[in-house]
Amino acid sequence: MSTKQPDKGPQRIIPIKAEPAVPVGGSVESVLLYQASEKIYPREVHGWFQRWRWAIVLATQLVFYGLPWLNWNGRQAVLFDLGARRFYLFDLVLYPQDFIFLTVLLLISAYGLFLFTAVAGRLWCGFACPQTVYTEIFLWIERQWEGDRGKRMKLDKSSWSVDKVWRKGGKHASWLALSAWTGFTFVGYFTPVQLLVHEAVTLTMGPWEIFWTGFYGFATYGNAGFMREQVCKYMCPYARFQSAMFDRDTLIISYDEKRGEPRGSRSRKTDAAEKGQGDCVDCTLCVQVCPTGIDIRKGLQYECIGCAACIDVCDTVMDKMGSPRGLIRYATQNSLEKGWDNRKMWSRVARPRVLGYSAVFVVVVIAFLGSLLMRTPFKVDVVRDRGALGRVVDDGFVENVYRVQIMNATESEQRFTVFADNLTRVQVSAQDVIVLGPAEARWVPVTVKVPPEVAQAMGTGAHPIDMVVTRQRAGEEPERAVREKTTFMVPR
Repeated sequence: MSTKQPDKGPQRIIPIKAEPAVPVGGSVESVLLYQASEKIYPREVHGWFQRWRWAIVLATQLVFYGLPWLNWNGRQAVLFDLGARRFYLFDLVLYPQDFIFLTVLLLISAYGLFLFTAVAGRLWCGFACPQTVYTEIFLWIERQWEGDRGKRMKLDKSSWSVDKVWRKGGKHASWLALSAWTGFTFVGYFTPVQLLVHEAVTLTMGPWEIFWTGFYGFATYGNAGFMREQVCKYMCPYARFQSAMFDRDTLIISYDEKRGEPRGSRSRKTDAAEKGQGDCVDCTLCVQVCPTGIDIRKGLQYECIGCAACIDVCDTVMDKMGSPRGLIRYATQNSLEKGWDNRKMWSRVARPRVLGYSAVFVVVVIAFLGSLLMRTPFKVDVVRDRGALGRVVDDGFVENVYRVQIMNATESEQRFTVFADNLTRVQVSAQDVIVLGPAEARWVPVTVKVPPEVAQAMGTGAHPIDMVVTRQRAGEEPERAVREKTTFMVPR
């Protein structure tokens, strides 16, 4: 059988020609997709915003390093005692059952972040984020050992010498000491810090305490000493989704292009208008002081953390050049494009998005504070005895056994009584008065019995009852009761 295909005539073939990668006579440049980023050497800056940044740095570190050493009612003021499952916050004593408060606190933090971002961009990142705070501290230590920006760049390019080893070694030793103390302080929120000091001196720290001290210290050393802007640009998720909270009326650090362009260098005595230039003298100081290495003159960029260092240094240059401040400033995109004054720009702050965030924020905060104020001063859990759901004892009485956990959530001694409600002619066998010391928790066995005629009238099966735990009146504290639902079993 012939398999010859019919003749379709000449076939057209489209040739594929590779275009030259570079023009004839040009040069080829190799670009590595994976290469080490160039180190950024932020220049030291002084100004109004920088003073605010350092004030927040000092305030946050005083709180972080100081709280574990603050005593309150004979104990550590802030302590998360995981072993005892109790969390102390000044007068508050919280238990795992109070986990809802942590959830609400996280909601408050989230909505607060959304609100501040909608109003003024990345204020948190630029002024209070731990990554920013510790990077600023580490940079200050670096300047003390290696000098200003120019000296640091020159030192890194120079060959190794005794002076370079001394400066680099001193810097890293200081970084490691601060990182170790930071990790130690972090663990001090979970283990009483005075006990932790004793364990460290006597070399008896537990394995988990050693691990978390080293882990948190190493994270501080690596993030603030080496990774720095890489954390903000590539690791922090907030940099990626912040655009969802921005709009054209959000205050952001902006370069006034209409006023600054065309940029160019000139002397102080030269009139910019006569030369056909804007106010920007192209000194690049705004780039040199930026901790993430961006050029704010290129517009809004996700790498900008809102630290306002470029505003401070640009205002300094404008003062020297005799030009008005504000070439780089906090402004909105609408105000720059439409030429609004500050009054018009600030009037746009109360827009629907901001009002919505504010309303939710206020409601959640009020609910959180209200729940704390109305919180009962003790907790109750009821667990049935696993040995028998219900049994018939002497004289035909039906008996159920429970274990009632009472947790004193105050810093004073409390007295409690236990009773079973929703049962007729019930007999409850428990301690007459249960005395609990400050922040003490105790399991109390409780036996509940009903006469045979009552049990017969109830019928077999599970019947809902309430276990009522009452705190007796103590001084000015009123009597309070907590009801916990459980069941009473009548066997067949």
